[in-house]
Parts: sequence; structure tokens; C-alpha cells
Amino acid sequence: MTAVTTRPGLAPRLTALTKIVELGPGRLDQKVLSEASALLTRAGDRLKLSSEHTVVALAGGTGSGKSSLFNAISGLELSPTGVRRPTTARTHACVWGLEGAAPLLDWLQIQWRHRFARASALDKGESQLHGLILLDLPDHDSIRALTDTEADRLIGLADLVVWVLDPQKYADASTHRRYVTDLAGHDAMTVFALNQADKLSTEELAELVIDLNDLLRREGVEHPSVVPTSAVSGRGIDSLKSVISGAVSRRRAAIHKIEADLRRLERRLTETMPVGEALSAPASVDEARRLGLTDALCDAVGVPAVGEAMENVYAERSSRWVGWPYPRWLAKFRPDPLKSLRLEDVSDEIRGITTGSVSAQAAEVSNAVQALADGLTVGMHPVWRTAVHRAARSRSSQLPKVLTEDLTEVAPELDRVPGWWRILKIWQYLLVGAFIGGLAWLAVGLTVPGQLPASLQLLGDSAALPWVGLMMASVLGLGALSGIASRNFVVLGASRERERLEREMRRRVAAVSETMVVEPVERELGRHHAFYSAMRGLSG
Repeated sequence: MTAVTTRPGLAPRLTALTKIVELGPGRLDQKVLSEASALLTRAGDRLKLSSEHTVVALAGGTGSGKSSLFNAISGLELSPTGVRRPTTARTHACVWGLEGAAPLLDWLQIQWRHRFARASALDKGESQLHGLILLDLPDHDSIRALTDTEADRLIGLADLVVWVLDPQKYADASTHRRYVTDLAGHDAMTVFALNQADKLSTEELAELVIDLNDLLRREGVEHPSVVPTSAVSGRGIDSLKSVISGAVSRRRAAIHKIEADLRRLERRLTETMPVGEALSAPASVDEARRLGLTDALCDAVGVPAVGEAMENVYAERSSRWVGWPYPRWLAKFRPDPLKSLRLEDVSDEIRGITTGSVSAQAAEVSNAVQALADGLTVGMHPVWRTAVHRAARSRSSQLPKVLTEDLTEVAPELDRVPGWWRILKIWQYLLVGAFIGGLAWLAVGLTVPGQLPASLQLLGDSAALPWVGLMMASVLGLGALSGIASRNFVVLGASRERERLEREMRRRVAAVSETMVVEPVERELGRHHAFYSAMRGLSG
């Protein structure tokens, strides 16, 4: 048995269809999805079976003469024919060249007692039919057909279908509505045998052939193949055999049938999900949108406000340590600016970022997520747009809580005192001590000059007093300069602390948004891109 050799492009198209079926649930109509799955199964099974055999099915309604035509083509009385109510209950198969056909017949589910092989002695002159498996199908419009779908199943599995039409019922709605209108693109795999031509005059037959061709074209069969036949007189049997033998000898009917089925399914899919500009939609979240989402979420949780509050508190607390003591002592007689700014409890506010405003923040978070999804889904099919929005919102209800818990871990310790504040305070108090010492020197030198013991005569030396005054002025100037310098350092330090805090909080917001929003969205965008890439691949 030889496997079917596919033409270039068929295997990639089947692979593309496999991807569509994988990504289609929830996005494609279930009926179309089932049809695609069935086609994949059917094509996969057929391509594994014999390429040396072509399955040709004779299909038709009750009384069309299918069985008689089957016997006429095979040259044997293999399929029973009736007189009063001729019906075919079970499929009969006649095989030209039985070797390697058994697995294919098993796949077709043809019962062993209904399989027949042409003996080599009877095949003289019919070598062109070698590899033919001719099926006589059950009548599709019989009473039994209401519960038995064998005819429909085998029409779908056959490589080529010969529709046997009764001259009196060739336009029968049960045939055209159920089957013919679905044959668009299957012209090469469909033949129409206008049977019982012996009952018609030449003019009547010609008129019916023209009418049938017109009817088929109106129903979408662009190039109908109509062969007038008569199992009684033998008219047209050789012509029909010639059509069948052409398909058999080319060994391409199975491939052409799969390709036609793919084209038909492709039309249905593109009607539902047109490719158009779908592949121009982003396949991932670009950096600009990531930054935009992070900015929006930072605003939603108040990162800038926290940074500003921390900077203000840092600056105000530092005044108790690094300011020149004299102005600070005088400031005690003025109202506390911290109390007027109500910043004394800001550390608690920072550690409870969303306390008291959860609903407002949740709404802002939702708006940020919604804006991201809206920007990514412009021009998308509504089904995919909904899927991306659903992915973006998949964890949005948890997002405010997670952000709050994560950012609480980096809330600054506002009562922390930097080491240089302590050193500077010691230095400034040393200057204060020096100034007080100078005052004491001046007081002694001015009030009790010359009355001090010999060891302290220097304190009463009036010549040293100008130098003491100069020293005190220098101490005051040095203290004022150190106070001004320390305030500048405090401002720089507060700014750096704010930047550090906001940078860390922003980093954490970005990490949370990546995990809870961006990653689910990118998975959906990846599915969208893969789906439409497969849709394009299905076109070959």
C-alpha cells in the first residue's frame, strides 16, 4: 500500500487548520469548529491509506437507477435491483485491484459480504479502471435514510461522487437542497449522470441536459459535468467509465477532494473571521503601552502623592537635627508647621495607601486596564476584542489589594535619622558651646578685670577681649553657614529619598502589572496572531 503523496502546500494548509481548531474554541461557531475537526480527521485518515485506489460513490434517490448503473459499470450483477420499490439498503463495493484496498474498505466500513473484486479475466480492456473502488450507496431519500446516515457519511468520504439523477426528478429539492448547493468548488470531484436516457427522445434528452446544466450553475457548480446514461441500453456507460477512469488513472482524486473541502471550509471561516488587516494588530504589548499602564496604576495608588509627602516630612524632620539651634529654639515659640500641615501621621497614611478609598482606587485601576485593552484591540474582530478585554480584566478585581500589599512593604521609615544628621548636630552644639564660652569670657573680662587668680589672668586681660569678640562672631558665622549648608544637603537628600522611593514603588507596580495584566493580555494577543497566521496559511 502506498501513502498518498500530497502536492506542495496541502500539508502546511492542514497544519494551519489544526492550529485553527486548537485556537478556535470560544471564538468560532461550534458547528464550523466541528466541521473543521471532522475534516482534519477525515483527511488524516485518508492520507494514511492507499493512494493507488480511488473511491467513487454512486449516489442518488430512490428509483434513479443507481444499482443498475453500478452493475452496468462493473459488468456483473452485484447490487440487487427492485421492481416495485427499488431501494439499496446497504453499500456495495466493487474493487478493481484488491491488493492494498482492505484497510481503505475497512475505513469506509463496507461489510465483508458486500465487497466484490473484479476477476482478472473480466478486466481485460479495463486496465484504466485498476485501482477503482466503486460504491453503490443507500438511497439518500428512502424511509431508512431517516435513521441511517450511511449515505451521507460515504458521500463525505468518497474521493469522487457520481450523482445518478432520474429524468423525472433531476431537479428534486431533496437532492439539490441537501447536497448540490454545497458542492461549490467540488466540480472536479462531482459528476452528474442523467440516467434512464432510453426513456427520452433525443430532443427531450438534449433539453434536459441544457436545463440541468443551467440549474447546476445557478446553484454554484461553475463547470458541471453531465453525462446522459442508460443502464438498460448501455448508452453513455463508456462515457461515464471514461470520466471515472480519468480520475482513477491520475491518482489525484483523494487529494483534490481534500483540497476542495479545505477551500469550502476556508470560505466559511473567512466569512466568520475575515483576515483583512487582522495581522496588523499587535502580537504583544509594546514598551510604550507598558509604561503607560504603569503610569496609570502609579497614579491610581497615589505613588506621586506618597513621594511628595515623604519629601516634605523628611525636610521638616531634619530641621530638628540639622538647623542652627538658635533659630530652632526661637521657632518653638511659633506654631508647629507639621501640625498645620497635618503631616505628623503621614507614615500611617503611607502604610495604608488605599485605606478609606478602595472603591475609588479600584475604579482607577479598572480604567487603566480598560485603556490598555482598548488601545490594543483597535480594528479587531469583536470576538477577539472581547477575549483580549476579558484577559486584561481576568485579575483586575485582585489588583488593588495586591498593589496595596506590595507597596506597603516599601513604605518609608519616617522616624529614621541619618547618621550625618547626628554628626552635624554634635558639631553645631560644639559651636554653641564655643559661643557660650566666649560670652562667659567677655563677661568675666568686662566685670572683674585684674581681680582673677594668676592662673586665670588671661580671662581678665582686656587686650584679649577683641579677639574673643572676633572668635564669637566667627562662631556665629560658621554656625549660620553650616546651618545653610545643612539645609541644602537636606533638600538634596529629601529629593534623592523621594526618587528612590518612587522608583522602587514604580518598579513594584510595573512587576505586578506585568504579572496580572500584561502577561494574560499577551497570551491572548499571541493566540490572535497565531489564529490569523493560520487563517492565512489555510489559503495556501
